[in-house]
Amino acid sequence: MLHGIRIVKTFGLEPAMRERFDANVADVERESNKMARVGQRVNPLMETLGGLAVTVGMTYAGYRVIRTGASPGEFMSFITAFLLAYEPAKRLARLNIDLNAALVGVRILFEIIDGQSSEPVDDDRPALVAGNGRVEFARVKFFYPGGARVFRDLSFVAEPQKVTALVGPSGAGKSTVFNLILRLYEIDGGAIVIDGQNIAAVSRRSLRRQIAFVGQDVFLFRASIRDNIAFGRLGASDADIVAAAKAARAHDFIMGFEAGYDTPVGEHGFKLSGGERQRIAIARALIKDAPIILLDEATAALDSESEYQVQQAISELCKGRTTIVIAHRLSTIMHADRILVLEAGEVVESGRHSELLRAGGRYAAFHNIQLRQDSSAASEEPLPAQANA
Repeated sequence: MLHGIRIVKTFGLEPAMRERFDANVADVERESNKMARVGQRVNPLMETLGGLAVTVGMTYAGYRVIRTGASPGEFMSFITAFLLAYEPAKRLARLNIDLNAALVGVRILFEIIDGQSSEPVDDDRPALVAGNGRVEFARVKFFYPGGARVFRDLSFVAEPQKVTALVGPSGAGKSTVFNLILRLYEIDGGAIVIDGQNIAAVSRRSLRRQIAFVGQDVFLFRASIRDNIAFGRLGASDADIVAAAKAARAHDFIMGFEAGYDTPVGEHGFKLSGGERQRIAIARALIKDAPIILLDEATAALDSESEYQVQQAISELCKGRTTIVIAHRLSTIMHADRILVLEAGEVVESGRHSELLRAGGRYAAFHNIQLRQDSSAASEEPLPAQANA
């Protein structure tokens, strides 16, 4: 859950995750009690074996006293010292193990208790009223702790039911835009307005209810495929889950598993391929049916076949919704309604793909660089005949 905290917050899953956490703690407690019961059965057995060992020792010592003339006083001194030292030695051996195990838990507990809440509860604020999904940044200022400036006066508009793409070099602030819209970070000046409402004046829960997020690094919870899709809208029916999976081009591969939708995905979804995880994440966003989509390009690390399937699912996801895309590969946003080029925290260019290419500015430079990289990669790939040879 800590690894997937962005998904937890974006989809408003805090109550559901709290229930899952409590259930997991109960499971651990039950198994720990079982282990304790088994462990306590060992102690009487060890005490019995110890008693048998003492009995054997006393029998042998008695034999030595009677038959070989050994001193009874030496025998009794040894037995008395042995019995007095046995229990303290056993406890001392376990003390270090028990102490270290307890200190680890205590240390973590106090770190949590001493930590400050990252988000205050603001459910008493007015709820965001969803409209057509117009998103506006109005002279937004944002600084990281320590004074590092990200945005000084960032302004742009993501028009309703249109695709707005953000491109630019690493560190330009593309991911920060998403974090500010979701209020994972708070701005230091200006305003972010959705459908005429300043998001700083509404509750976080209502804000995130109107936004669906699909990241490049997909996080899936350790649960079944059905549960991971249903986390997009808690309480969704099986019919809704299947419909979302079909729209995300995921139904066919899901039914290829023996358990179908009840297939566990494993920790972080490791039992699925990259393309399959992406389509599950898109199905999760589809079932939420939010008017605003934040899409951190989901095809950057996929092979051609998986990329095609995911692109089809993304096209279905974006229909009739305001979509803001972080683009790493410019070929994927050629048909965007508006492309914003971010550099040093500012919008330096804006327009459609063809317009920006004709302008010959930063976007055209990025495009030419990627074309050269793609050409170099293609020329380095071996031909089929060479590969077989």
